[in-house]
Parts: sequence; structure tokens; C-alpha cells
Amino acid sequence: MSHAATKWAFDQPELHRDMKPSEWAVLMVLADCHNPVNGCFPSQDYICSKTNLGERAVRDQLANLRERGLIAWDAAREGQRRGSNRYRLSFEADFQPAKSAGREEAAPTGENAPSQPAESDALNRQNLPPNLVREPVKEPEERDAREKDRKKIEAAFMRMVRVWPQQRGLPTDRAFSAFASLTAEERAEAERKFPHWLALLKAQSKDHVHAPFTYFSQKLWVDVPEPAEEKPTAIVAPPFGPVWSAVRMRALLTMPPAEAPPAKGFMAALLAQDDARGRQARLTRQAAHGWPQVNRMQEAAESRRGITVAPELEALAALMEPVPVNGDLWALWLAEHEKRGWPWLPDPGQMPVVYFPVGGPDGLEAFEQAVRGNHDAGGREAAE
Repeated sequence: MSHAATKWAFDQPELHRDMKPSEWAVLMVLADCHNPVNGCFPSQDYICSKTNLGERAVRDQLANLRERGLIAWDAAREGQRRGSNRYRLSFEADFQPAKSAGREEAAPTGENAPSQPAESDALNRQNLPPNLVREPVKEPEERDAREKDRKKIEAAFMRMVRVWPQQRGLPTDRAFSAFASLTAEERAEAERKFPHWLALLKAQSKDHVHAPFTYFSQKLWVDVPEPAEEKPTAIVAPPFGPVWSAVRMRALLTMPPAEAPPAKGFMAALLAQDDARGRQARLTRQAAHGWPQVNRMQEAAESRRGITVAPELEALAALMEPVPVNGDLWALWLAEHEKRGWPWLPDPGQMPVVYFPVGGPDGLEAFEQAVRGNHDAGGREAAE
């Protein structure tokens, strides 16, 4: 396969806008079979198999390409039998167009007829044993890659055409040729902007929707404005993850503890004591009642349910670090919670780590300064 031949063939529909898809398909097979050293010798059977065209249609398209001055061929002989013709492509330095190229002359008849594909029913098939057919030099990996590319192009084309208004999902060869002649970037943009183009026509109360060929050949998507990016209004932060943990710690640091319900009897007397037992009782009671929002988050986390927060709070994840469960740093955080009267975490189950502010308890001051700047953001936080 010659890259120069393939590129040349890809450019021809743009130069010959009346070229039929079947004609271009035959030209692409010839280009794919071209070898810079050995030439181009595909049999008619091979061209038929690659284009899914009948032999009469292949002969007709070869004749059309010859009349355009794009190809010529030399009859080849294998002893007394005629072998595969050698096809010459117009981009080759030694190319000589056929005498009838560009003119509407009748094809030669008589003794010269076997070498003319449009007039010979035998062409490359007459009395030619299979083992004498010289197929083109093949590069399987590149050939497979080209086949995959074509299938991707066809798939993208069908994704649009099957839902095209007023087309009833019936694509045309002309439309596909226009789509395939675009660059990969243009095809991607044409598909990406297709629904926005339709929406723009609807907003403008346009009754007529241009056909696929017009959309692709005139590149109607180019003037379609880029759609406004829709930003998410909320995200779900999984329990014990960096965002969930940052929201929890932010609440403990920035919200004053709520008052607990009045105590009675022995508990009231214990809370009134000004000693170690009294202080511990007050801290325990504060942990149970002081931050109802945090308690709701932790109750939901026991059922592995996260919280809904504003998207901008994802930035808080950068302030957190993973802490192995039951490790030394875990123990320091437990002690800090007990000292401050904060509610401790529920059982994290099989999770190997839980997130806390970077730097351990000594880093709380820096964390608090960072989160107070966006304390009002994400007011939708709620256990889910």
C-alpha cells in the first residue's frame, strides 16, 4: 500500500464533485493496492470483493475513471494467457492518460478489446487460474487499521443519519462521500454540533432541515455557537472519603456546639461537678448533642450513604490525607476528638483508610483558616 496513493485518492471527490460513491470505492481499492516498487495489479475478482460491486459495475467504474484521466492500464500476459492488468494512477511520475481520457469516444473494439475493462466481459477473469493472479503487496496491520477507520466513519455517519429529520434514516452514497471526505477533526465536530444545529433551527422556527449532503459539504455546523456548558448543581460525597470528611471536620471547627436538652437527677448533679468526672460528662454530652448535622452524617455513613454537597466543595479534598484505620495517627485523632468533645466516627467497616486534615491534629489551625473562607459555600449539605 502506498500512502501517497491513498492520500491522492481521498482528495478526488473534492476535485470531481460528480464522482459516484461506487466510482470512488473502486479508485480507493486501486490506491490501496498500489505499491511504489511493484506497481498495482489487483484482479477484477479482488476489486469486486472489496467494493461489493458486481463485475459489470466494476468495469463501468474503471472506464469512468479512465475517462476522467485518473487511471490507465496495461494488459499483462502470463504466457499465452492474459494476466492481471497493471493499473497506473495519475499521480505517478510516468503516468500517460489514455487517448480517450476527457473525451466521449467509443471504447476500442476488436483485437484490442480484451485490454479495455469497460468493453471486455473477460477482463482479468478469462482462463486465468487462481494461482496465477498477482494480488497486491499487502501490509495486514495497515490494511486492518484502514478498515477499522472506515467502520468508525460509517458508524458516526449512521448515528446522525438515522435520526435526521425528514430523512427517515435513509442515507445516500453522496452524503456518505461528503462525510468521509472530511478530516477526522471535522467529522468529530460535525457530529458533536449536530444536535445543537437542530436545536438552533428549532429555536429559529425553521421548517426546513437541510439534507445530510448539504450539512456535510457546506459544513453548516461551523457557524453553530458552542453550547453553554452545563455545570452540575450538586455532587454526592461518599462516606469517609476526602470531601465527606472535610465537610464533617469543617462543621466541627466552624459551628458552635448546640445546647443539649436539660439534664435531670444524677446526670444534672454529675454535670455540675467541677472535677475530672464532671468535665468528662460534659464533653460526652456535648459530643452526643452538640453537632446534630455531623451526627446525621455519621448515622447515614453507617448505612454507607453519602451527603449531597455543592460542586465547589470538591476543592476541600486537597486539604485532606488518608489515615490508616487503627494506626498511630488514627489514635491521635481519636484522642483529639475526646479532648474537644467532638463525636467520634462510626465503624468504617472494611475501609482501610479514613480521611483527616493534612498534618494530623497539629494541622487543624491551617485547615480551619482554609475552610473558613468558603464556609458559606455548599449550603445543601445533607445526609442522604
